[in-house]
Amino acid sequence: QVLFVESGGGLVQPGGSLRLSCVASGSIFSIYPMMGWYRQAPGKQRELVASITSSGSANYVDSVKGRFTISRDNAESTVYLQMNSLKPDDTAVYYCNVHPAYSALWGQGTQVTVSS
Repeated sequence: QVLFVESGGGLVQPGGSLRLSCVASGSIFSIYPMMGWYRQAPGKQRELVASITSSGSANYVDSVKGRFTISRDNAESTVYLQMNSLKPDDTAVYYCNVHPAYSALWGQGTQVTVSS
């Protein structure tokens, strides 16, 4: 069974930073070339935050451009999301998945709370 295990979330003050990690089990990295970080805030739909190809080309939603950086380690089957200059609006549960997302692959996510 292929699973994504996200970690690195927590409570941070506005302006702070966090680094999220996502480890993929199985051969997901070799099957799906594009990975994504998603988030779901309370009362809102889940949205794609950033995506990255197998070669490292990245795209971001406008609201996080210049603040978040997605990266990946193919040898370790791990995707990262470096989040800087965090804002209260970034508060959400963050998930990784392939892009486009495959519903059967959602993990538990990691909670990010930005609050003073």
